[in-house]
Amino acid sequence: MFSSLSSLLKTPLYRFLLNAVCFYVAWYLLYEVWLHPNYGLDKWVVRITMSSAKYLLDLMGFTTFQFKVRLIGIDGAGGLWMGDNCDSIELCAIFMGFIIAFPGFWKHKLWYIPLGWILITCMNILRIVALAIIQRYYSKGVLEFNHTYTFTILVYGFIFLLWYIWIKKITTGSNVFKEPQGA
Repeated sequence: MFSSLSSLLKTPLYRFLLNAVCFYVAWYLLYEVWLHPNYGLDKWVVRITMSSAKYLLDLMGFTTFQFKVRLIGIDGAGGLWMGDNCDSIELCAIFMGFIIAFPGFWKHKLWYIPLGWILITCMNILRIVALAIIQRYYSKGVLEFNHTYTFTILVYGFIFLLWYIWIKKITTGSNVFKEPQGA
């Protein structure tokens, strides 16, 4: 039994799954026990996201407002409030966990993970800008639909695209999960 378990853990797919689960548990404990309760990381990311979104809206010619850190909007609308679950930290962690767990050279992981984190954050900033514009010109139902469905699909699709690029262009490609010859 132990020899079959040992040989199973040597296969690339099961190593990936084990690494992914270990990363998830470690991230969950780190985030829920230390980072989130101390609130520093979330507050910093929300501040960057909201101030960047406000800057882009101002650049586009909108008259905007911001209340404290978490609420921005276009004059004539109620404003968007950003909670911790919308700050993209968890999405970035999922992205990072996949890249760490997936086979590949660490020299590539060390530049691809920060690049992915920045790109996901930029995508979230664009999401906030679009939602602020939708809120200004359309009904609450349109805002809720786009927040819940459209942008969820777009953001997750973007993360899957980053994963696809990692798998197909940066790592060894589709051969990663295949058994070595002669095994």
